[in-house]
Amino acid sequence: MNVREYCLLSEQETQILIRALFLFVITTLITGCADLGYYWHSAKGHLAIMDKRVPIAELITDPEIDNGLRQQLVLVQEIRQFSISRLALPKSGSYTVYAQLDRPYALQNLFAAPEFSTKLLSWCYPIAGCTSYRGFYEQERLDAFVDELKTENNDIHVGLVPAYSTLGWFDDPVLSSFIDWPEFRLAGLLFHELTHQRIYIDGDSKFNESMATAVQQVGTQLWLDSRQQDTELERYNRSIAYRQDVVLMIESTRNQLTELYKMEKSDGFKREQKQKLFQTARQQYQGIATRHDYRDGFEYWFAAELNNAKLASVSTYNALVPAFVSMIESFNYDFDLFFTYVEIIGDLDRENRNLCLKEWQSGNAANNPACG
Repeated sequence: MNVREYCLLSEQETQILIRALFLFVITTLITGCADLGYYWHSAKGHLAIMDKRVPIAELITDPEIDNGLRQQLVLVQEIRQFSISRLALPKSGSYTVYAQLDRPYALQNLFAAPEFSTKLLSWCYPIAGCTSYRGFYEQERLDAFVDELKTENNDIHVGLVPAYSTLGWFDDPVLSSFIDWPEFRLAGLLFHELTHQRIYIDGDSKFNESMATAVQQVGTQLWLDSRQQDTELERYNRSIAYRQDVVLMIESTRNQLTELYKMEKSDGFKREQKQKLFQTARQQYQGIATRHDYRDGFEYWFAAELNNAKLASVSTYNALVPAFVSMIESFNYDFDLFFTYVEIIGDLDRENRNLCLKEWQSGNAANNPACG
């Protein structure tokens, strides 16, 4: 494949970068140098990815490009157009460029929770706001931070991230880390990340990720239906039912852990009961997988170590999905109306926002004036 030099930053992106650097300097002056190294590593890591971008329009016409890659890039453009016309997602420059990485993931996200708590730690950043995870481009820096957190008896979970959204600050590229995915997964990822560009609530990871996952889920169903891929749609719907049951079981396990940690018992007792709950969760998972005759997604997840942070990471992305799916259905799959309504909920204070989402989750939103 011929990869030519490309002017990486548009005028708009250059202005954004200047603003970001200004915020970075101000934040450093306010907070001191404790996170200076981390912010600098994040900026370098992100710009290293941006530095690899090549316009997809050029690649598609390149006679030396691999034909399989060309077909996938054409598919991406079709998915992107569908996201704009059907799902009311932003018509931005994102996913009009491609970047070949030297590893099978973009970065790694770290989740952490205290040994006897189901609540994730959070970190705040100059631009993205506060999140319940911390991204790393460099393995050495990640390992050092893991060691630091473990000295404070935190549970740690690290997940590989194939893609991430810059929330519209930059034109996000299609990455080699996911370009070869099956069509339904490729579509779902793009729908998810573009949703973050449409709406993002500072400091509420569960709201943001659950909303994006809901749009990903419904959007993928609509995409497969529009392509008349009935067999794939049937398989995808089975995967959703499987995933919903797994997530409900994980939430139940987290609730049991929360009650355990409230007990006035010794740390030894809590550690023993904690592991028993994890073992029960593994057994329950096998029952769910057998019942649905579906094992993708969580099979290796449950085979590996379980801890508070790992369970909470699933909750962040999935706990409120049924609430947002219910909203989409209530607006008859009109995504413009859906996003307008979500913006109203997002403007509520945290307490009323959570109350409203709880009502949607239980199907009683119509009885709550705060939910509009």
